[in-house]
Amino acid sequence: MSLGFQQVGISDTDLSAEEPRLQAWLDKQYHGEMEWMVRHGMMRARPHELQPGTLRVISVRMNYLPAKAAFASTLKNPHLGYVSRYALGRDYHKVLRNRLKKLGDMIRERCTTVNYRPFVDSAPVLERPLAVKAGLGWTGKHSLVLNREAGSWFFLGELLIDLPLPTDQPQAEQCGRCVACITTCPTGAIVEPYVVDARRCISYLTIELEGAIPTEFRPLIGNRIYGCDDCQLICPWNRFGQLTDEDDFSPRAVLHAPPLTTLFAWDEPTFLRVTEGSAIRRIGHLRWLRNVAVALGNAPWSQENILALEQRQGQHPMLDEHIEWAIAQQKLKRQANALEVQRPQQKRLVRAIEKGLPRDA
Repeated sequence: MSLGFQQVGISDTDLSAEEPRLQAWLDKQYHGEMEWMVRHGMMRARPHELQPGTLRVISVRMNYLPAKAAFASTLKNPHLGYVSRYALGRDYHKVLRNRLKKLGDMIRERCTTVNYRPFVDSAPVLERPLAVKAGLGWTGKHSLVLNREAGSWFFLGELLIDLPLPTDQPQAEQCGRCVACITTCPTGAIVEPYVVDARRCISYLTIELEGAIPTEFRPLIGNRIYGCDDCQLICPWNRFGQLTDEDDFSPRAVLHAPPLTTLFAWDEPTFLRVTEGSAIRRIGHLRWLRNVAVALGNAPWSQENILALEQRQGQHPMLDEHIEWAIAQQKLKRQANALEVQRPQQKRLVRAIEKGLPRDA
Protein backbone atom coordinates (compact mmCIF):
# COMPACT_ATOMS: atom_id res chain seq x y z
CA MET A 1 0.00 0.00 0.00
CA SER A 2 1.04 3.63 -0.39
CA LEU A 3 2.15 3.96 3.25
CA GLY A 4 4.65 1.13 2.92
CA PHE A 5 2.94 -1.47 5.11
CA GLN A 6 3.18 -5.03 3.88
CA GLN A 7 0.07 -6.14 5.76
CA VAL A 8 -2.80 -4.61 7.71
CA GLY A 9 -5.23 -6.41 10.01
CA ILE A 10 -8.01 -5.41 12.40
CA SER A 11 -8.95 -6.84 15.79
CA ASP A 12 -11.19 -5.99 18.70
CA THR A 13 -9.67 -4.95 22.03
CA ASP A 14 -10.39 -8.10 24.05
CA LEU A 15 -7.09 -9.56 25.28
CA SER A 16 -8.49 -11.06 28.47
CA ALA A 17 -7.02 -14.46 27.52
CA GLU A 18 -3.54 -12.89 27.71
CA GLU A 19 -3.91 -11.52 31.22
CA PRO A 20 -3.14 -14.76 33.14
CA ARG A 21 -0.07 -15.39 30.96
CA LEU A 22 1.16 -11.84 31.44
CA GLN A 23 0.66 -12.01 35.21
CA ALA A 24 2.48 -15.35 35.43
CA TRP A 25 5.39 -13.92 33.44
CA LEU A 26 5.61 -10.92 35.76
CA ASP A 27 5.30 -13.08 38.88
CA LYS A 28 8.36 -15.07 37.77
CA GLN A 29 10.33 -11.82 37.43
CA TYR A 30 11.04 -12.59 33.77
CA HIS A 31 10.80 -8.86 33.01
CA GLY A 32 14.07 -8.19 34.84
CA GLU A 33 14.69 -4.48 35.41
CA MET A 34 11.91 -3.40 33.04
CA GLU A 35 9.85 -2.11 35.95
CA TRP A 36 7.45 -0.31 33.63
CA MET A 37 6.09 -3.76 32.76
CA VAL A 38 4.83 -4.04 36.34
CA ARG A 39 3.90 -0.39 36.70
CA HIS A 40 1.38 -0.54 33.85
CA GLY A 41 0.07 -3.92 34.98
CA MET A 42 -2.91 -5.32 33.10
CA MET A 43 -3.43 -2.11 31.15
CA ARG A 44 -1.13 -3.71 28.57
CA ALA A 45 -3.94 -6.17 27.84
CA ARG A 46 -6.67 -3.51 27.85
CA PRO A 47 -6.23 -1.10 24.94
CA HIS A 48 -9.65 0.42 25.61
CA GLU A 49 -8.39 1.61 29.01
CA LEU A 50 -5.25 3.10 27.53
CA GLN A 51 -7.26 5.02 24.95
CA PRO A 52 -10.87 5.41 26.19
CA GLY A 53 -13.44 4.85 23.48
CA THR A 54 -11.25 2.46 21.47
CA LEU A 55 -13.31 -0.17 19.65
CA ARG A 56 -10.75 -1.62 17.24
CA VAL A 57 -7.00 -1.96 16.84
CA ILE A 58 -5.51 -1.71 13.35
CA SER A 59 -2.24 -3.67 13.38
CA VAL A 60 0.35 -3.24 10.63
CA ARG A 61 3.64 -4.87 9.75
CA MET A 62 6.57 -3.43 7.83
CA ASN A 63 9.55 -5.46 6.61
CA TYR A 64 13.00 -4.39 7.77
CA LEU A 65 15.40 -7.06 6.50
CA PRO A 66 18.12 -5.32 4.44
CA ALA A 67 19.76 -6.78 1.37
CA LYS A 68 23.21 -8.27 2.05
CA ALA A 69 22.47 -8.46 5.77
CA ALA A 70 25.80 -10.29 6.28
CA PHE A 71 24.57 -12.28 9.26
CA ALA A 72 27.06 -15.13 9.10
CA SER A 73 30.11 -13.19 7.98
CA THR A 74 29.76 -10.76 10.89
CA LEU A 75 28.81 -13.26 13.59
CA LYS A 76 31.62 -15.61 12.59
CA ASN A 77 34.27 -12.90 12.72
CA PRO A 78 34.90 -12.25 16.44
CA HIS A 79 36.91 -9.11 15.64
CA LEU A 80 33.73 -7.41 14.36
CA GLY A 81 30.74 -6.08 16.28
CA TYR A 82 27.32 -7.53 15.49
CA VAL A 83 24.34 -5.19 15.65
CA SER A 84 20.86 -6.71 15.42
CA ARG A 85 19.68 -6.16 11.86
CA TYR A 86 16.61 -4.16 12.89
CA ALA A 87 18.84 -1.42 14.34
CA LEU A 88 21.15 -0.84 11.37
CA GLY A 89 19.04 1.93 9.87
CA ARG A 90 16.79 4.71 11.13
CA ASP A 91 14.84 4.29 14.36
CA TYR A 92 11.77 2.28 13.38
CA HIS A 93 9.66 3.91 16.10
CA LYS A 94 9.72 7.19 14.20
CA VAL A 95 9.20 5.68 10.76
CA LEU A 96 6.18 3.56 11.69
CA ARG A 97 4.57 6.12 13.94
CA ASN A 98 4.62 8.73 11.18
CA ARG A 99 3.06 6.26 8.74
CA LEU A 100 0.38 5.23 11.24
CA LYS A 101 -0.49 8.86 11.85
CA LYS A 102 -0.91 9.33 8.10
CA LEU A 103 -3.19 6.28 8.05
CA GLY A 104 -5.27 7.81 10.82
CA ASP A 105 -5.46 11.10 8.93
CA MET A 106 -6.60 9.28 5.78
CA ILE A 107 -9.39 7.60 7.75
CA ARG A 108 -10.37 10.89 9.36
CA GLU A 109 -10.80 12.48 5.92
CA ARG A 110 -13.62 10.00 5.34
CA CYS A 111 -14.97 9.85 8.90
CA THR A 112 -14.64 13.32 10.40
CA THR A 113 -15.60 12.32 13.95
CA VAL A 114 -13.08 9.50 14.30
CA ASN A 115 -10.53 9.48 17.11
CA TYR A 116 -7.31 7.50 16.88
CA ARG A 117 -3.91 7.09 18.49
CA PRO A 118 -0.83 5.44 16.96
CA PHE A 119 1.56 3.24 18.94
CA VAL A 120 4.89 1.69 18.01
CA ASP A 121 6.38 -0.12 20.97
CA SER A 122 5.95 3.16 22.84
CA ALA A 123 3.14 2.46 25.30
CA PRO A 124 1.84 -0.42 27.44
CA VAL A 125 0.23 -2.34 24.57
CA LEU A 126 0.55 -6.09 23.92
CA GLU A 127 1.35 -5.56 20.27
CA ARG A 128 2.17 -9.15 19.39
CA PRO A 129 -1.09 -10.69 20.68
CA LEU A 130 -2.98 -7.89 18.93
CA ALA A 131 -1.13 -8.60 15.67
CA VAL A 132 -1.91 -12.31 16.00
CA LYS A 133 -5.57 -11.58 16.68
CA ALA A 134 -5.63 -9.31 13.62
CA GLY A 135 -4.39 -12.17 11.42
CA LEU A 136 -0.86 -10.91 10.77
CA GLY A 137 0.65 -14.22 11.83
CA TRP A 138 0.97 -16.59 14.76
CA THR A 139 3.11 -16.59 17.89
CA GLY A 140 6.31 -18.56 17.39
CA LYS A 141 7.97 -20.47 20.20
CA HIS A 142 10.47 -17.63 20.49
CA SER A 143 7.46 -15.37 21.29
CA LEU A 144 7.81 -13.34 18.07
CA VAL A 145 5.10 -13.12 15.43
CA LEU A 146 5.64 -15.41 12.43
CA ASN A 147 4.07 -15.06 9.00
CA ARG A 148 4.00 -17.69 6.23
CA GLU A 149 5.13 -15.26 3.54
CA ALA A 150 7.51 -13.09 5.56
CA GLY A 151 8.92 -15.06 8.48
CA SER A 152 9.54 -12.64 11.36
CA TRP A 153 11.74 -9.91 9.87
CA PHE A 154 9.19 -7.12 10.32
CA PHE A 155 8.17 -4.34 12.69
CA LEU A 156 4.71 -4.03 14.21
CA GLY A 157 2.61 -0.95 14.88
CA GLU A 158 -0.92 -0.25 16.08
CA LEU A 159 -3.58 2.36 15.50
CA LEU A 160 -6.21 2.44 18.26
CA ILE A 161 -9.44 3.74 16.79
CA ASP A 162 -13.06 4.28 17.87
CA LEU A 163 -14.71 2.87 14.74
CA PRO A 164 -16.58 -0.50 14.80
CA LEU A 165 -14.63 -1.86 11.82
CA PRO A 166 -14.99 -5.49 10.71
CA THR A 167 -12.31 -7.71 12.24
CA ASP A 168 -9.92 -10.23 10.66
CA GLN A 169 -9.44 -13.88 11.57
CA PRO A 170 -6.32 -15.19 13.33
CA GLN A 171 -3.99 -17.64 11.57
CA ALA A 172 -3.37 -21.15 12.85
CA GLU A 173 0.00 -21.77 14.50
CA GLN A 174 2.42 -23.56 12.17
CA CYS A 175 5.54 -24.19 14.24
CA GLY A 176 4.64 -27.84 14.78
CA ARG A 177 7.28 -29.80 16.68
CA CYS A 178 10.12 -27.47 15.73
CA VAL A 179 12.16 -26.21 18.69
CA ALA A 180 15.12 -24.78 16.76
CA CYS A 181 14.77 -21.33 18.33
CA ILE A 182 14.78 -22.81 21.83
CA THR A 183 17.86 -24.99 21.32
CA THR A 184 19.90 -22.36 19.47
CA CYS A 185 19.50 -19.51 21.98
CA PRO A 186 23.05 -18.83 23.26
CA THR A 187 21.91 -18.10 26.82
CA GLY A 188 18.89 -20.41 27.11
CA ALA A 189 16.54 -17.43 27.38
CA ILE A 190 13.56 -19.27 25.84
CA VAL A 191 12.79 -21.22 29.01
CA GLU A 192 9.77 -22.96 27.50
CA PRO A 193 7.80 -22.62 24.27
CA TYR A 194 6.46 -19.04 23.92
CA VAL A 195 8.12 -17.89 27.16
CA VAL A 196 11.30 -15.76 27.26
CA ASP A 197 13.14 -14.95 30.46
CA ALA A 198 14.33 -11.46 29.56
CA ARG A 199 17.02 -11.63 32.23
CA ARG A 200 18.85 -14.20 30.11
CA CYS A 201 18.13 -12.68 26.69
CA ILE A 202 21.07 -11.04 24.90
CA SER A 203 18.79 -8.31 23.55
CA TYR A 204 17.78 -7.44 27.11
CA LEU A 205 21.33 -7.71 28.43
CA THR A 206 22.78 -5.40 25.77
CA ILE A 207 19.89 -2.94 25.47
CA GLU A 208 17.52 -2.83 28.45
CA LEU A 209 19.86 -3.72 31.30
CA GLU A 210 21.38 -0.55 32.75
CA GLY A 211 23.99 -2.01 35.07
CA ALA A 212 26.60 -4.73 34.86
CA ILE A 213 26.03 -7.72 32.62
CA PRO A 214 26.10 -10.88 34.78
CA THR A 215 29.47 -12.62 34.44
CA GLU A 216 27.87 -15.95 33.54
CA PHE A 217 26.41 -14.51 30.35
CA ARG A 218 29.39 -12.50 29.11
CA PRO A 219 31.19 -15.34 27.29
CA LEU A 220 27.88 -16.39 25.68
CA ILE A 221 27.27 -12.95 24.18
CA GLY A 222 30.15 -13.36 21.74
CA ASN A 223 30.46 -10.32 19.49
CA ARG A 224 26.81 -9.26 19.77
CA ILE A 225 27.05 -5.63 20.90
CA TYR A 226 23.42 -4.56 20.38
CA GLY A 227 20.66 -7.13 20.35
CA CYS A 228 20.61 -10.67 19.01
CA ASP A 229 18.99 -12.36 15.99
CA ASP A 230 19.85 -16.00 16.63
CA CYS A 231 16.32 -17.27 17.26
CA GLN A 232 15.20 -15.66 14.01
CA LEU A 233 18.19 -16.82 12.00
CA ILE A 234 17.53 -20.48 12.83
CA CYS A 235 13.78 -20.32 12.20
CA PRO A 236 12.76 -22.29 9.07
CA TRP A 237 10.00 -19.81 8.29
CA ASN A 238 12.56 -17.08 7.76
CA ARG A 239 13.56 -18.76 4.51
CA PHE A 240 10.61 -16.75 3.23
CA GLY A 241 11.77 -13.48 4.78
CA GLN A 242 11.13 -10.52 2.51
CA LEU A 243 13.67 -7.76 1.93
CA THR A 244 12.70 -4.22 2.81
CA ASP A 245 12.37 -1.53 0.19
CA GLU A 246 12.44 1.25 2.80
CA ASP A 247 15.49 3.49 2.42
CA ASP A 248 15.18 4.40 6.11
CA PHE A 249 16.05 0.82 7.04
CA SER A 250 19.16 0.64 4.86
CA PRO A 251 22.19 -0.20 7.01
CA ARG A 252 24.54 2.56 8.03
CA ALA A 253 27.92 1.40 6.79
CA VAL A 254 29.66 2.36 10.02
CA LEU A 255 27.39 -0.06 11.95
CA HIS A 256 27.15 -2.93 9.49
CA ALA A 257 30.32 -4.91 10.31
CA PRO A 258 32.60 -2.59 12.30
CA PRO A 259 35.88 -3.60 13.99
CA LEU A 260 35.45 -3.77 17.75
CA THR A 261 38.55 -1.69 18.45
CA THR A 262 37.17 1.08 16.23
CA LEU A 263 33.85 1.08 18.10
CA PHE A 264 35.57 1.11 21.48
CA ALA A 265 37.56 4.18 20.47
CA TRP A 266 34.43 6.30 19.87
CA ASP A 267 34.11 9.19 22.29
CA GLU A 268 30.64 10.31 23.30
CA PRO A 269 30.27 13.02 20.59
CA THR A 270 31.22 10.44 17.94
CA PHE A 271 28.72 7.94 19.37
CA LEU A 272 25.94 10.54 19.39
CA ARG A 273 26.75 11.67 15.85
CA VAL A 274 26.88 8.16 14.37
CA THR A 275 23.70 7.03 16.14
CA GLU A 276 21.64 10.15 15.46
CA GLY A 277 18.14 9.02 14.47
CA SER A 278 19.04 5.43 15.38
CA ALA A 279 17.45 3.16 17.98
CA ILE A 280 20.96 2.47 19.28
CA ARG A 281 21.31 5.96 20.75
CA ARG A 282 18.86 5.15 23.55
CA ILE A 283 21.37 2.94 25.41
CA GLY A 284 23.87 5.80 25.70
CA HIS A 285 27.63 5.86 25.29
CA LEU A 286 28.45 4.12 28.60
CA ARG A 287 26.37 1.00 27.91
CA TRP A 288 27.68 0.97 24.35
CA LEU A 289 31.24 0.79 25.68
CA ARG A 290 30.18 -1.86 28.22
CA ASN A 291 28.85 -4.06 25.42
CA VAL A 292 31.90 -3.58 23.22
CA ALA A 293 34.21 -4.33 26.16
CA VAL A 294 32.50 -7.70 26.62
CA ALA A 295 32.88 -8.45 22.92
CA LEU A 296 36.58 -7.54 23.08
CA GLY A 297 36.96 -9.95 25.95
CA ASN A 298 35.41 -12.67 23.80
CA ALA A 299 37.59 -11.88 20.78
CA PRO A 300 40.81 -13.79 20.05
CA TRP A 301 43.84 -12.50 21.90
CA SER A 302 45.68 -9.57 20.40
CA GLN A 303 47.86 -6.83 21.81
CA GLU A 304 45.63 -4.32 20.03
CA ASN A 305 42.64 -5.52 22.05
CA ILE A 306 44.56 -5.23 25.32
CA LEU A 307 45.73 -1.71 24.52
CA ALA A 308 42.23 -0.60 23.49
CA LEU A 309 40.78 -1.88 26.76
CA GLU A 310 43.50 -0.39 28.94
CA GLN A 311 43.06 3.06 27.41
CA ARG A 312 39.45 3.20 28.69
CA GLN A 313 40.23 2.29 32.28
CA GLY A 314 39.32 4.77 34.99
CA GLN A 315 36.39 6.40 33.18
CA HIS A 316 33.52 4.75 35.08
CA PRO A 317 33.33 2.03 37.78
CA MET A 318 30.78 -0.07 35.89
CA LEU A 319 32.81 0.12 32.68
CA ASP A 320 36.01 -0.69 34.58
CA GLU A 321 34.47 -3.93 35.84
CA HIS A 322 33.79 -5.08 32.29
CA ILE A 323 37.19 -3.90 31.05
CA GLU A 324 38.98 -5.82 33.82
CA TRP A 325 36.98 -8.93 32.96
CA ALA A 326 37.78 -8.51 29.26
CA ILE A 327 41.51 -8.03 29.93
CA ALA A 328 41.50 -11.16 32.09
CA GLN A 329 39.85 -13.08 29.25
CA GLN A 330 42.42 -11.80 26.80
CA LYS A 331 45.29 -12.85 29.06
CA LEU A 332 43.83 -16.34 29.44
CA LYS A 333 43.69 -16.64 25.66
CA ARG A 334 47.27 -15.48 25.34
CA GLN A 335 48.32 -18.21 27.77
CA ALA A 336 46.27 -20.78 25.86
CA ASN A 337 47.94 -19.71 22.63
CA ALA A 338 51.36 -20.12 24.22
CA LEU A 339 50.47 -23.63 25.35
CA GLU A 340 49.28 -24.52 21.86
CA VAL A 341 52.64 -23.41 20.48
CA GLN A 342 54.54 -25.39 23.11
CA ARG A 343 52.51 -28.57 22.77
CA PRO A 344 54.02 -29.77 19.45
CA GLN A 345 57.50 -29.12 20.82
CA GLN A 346 56.67 -31.16 23.93
CA LYS A 347 55.36 -34.02 21.81
CA ARG A 348 58.56 -34.09 19.77
CA LEU A 349 60.59 -34.17 22.99
CA VAL A 350 58.54 -37.07 24.37
CA ARG A 351 58.97 -39.02 21.13
CA ALA A 352 62.71 -38.39 21.21
CA ILE A 353 62.99 -39.62 24.79
CA GLU A 354 60.94 -42.69 24.01
CA LYS A 355 63.30 -43.54 21.13
CA GLY A 356 66.37 -42.92 23.26
CA LEU A 357 67.52 -40.12 21.00
CA PRO A 358 69.38 -36.98 22.09
CA ARG A 359 66.97 -34.38 23.54
CA ASP A 360 67.72 -31.86 20.83
CA ALA A 361 66.67 -34.30 18.11
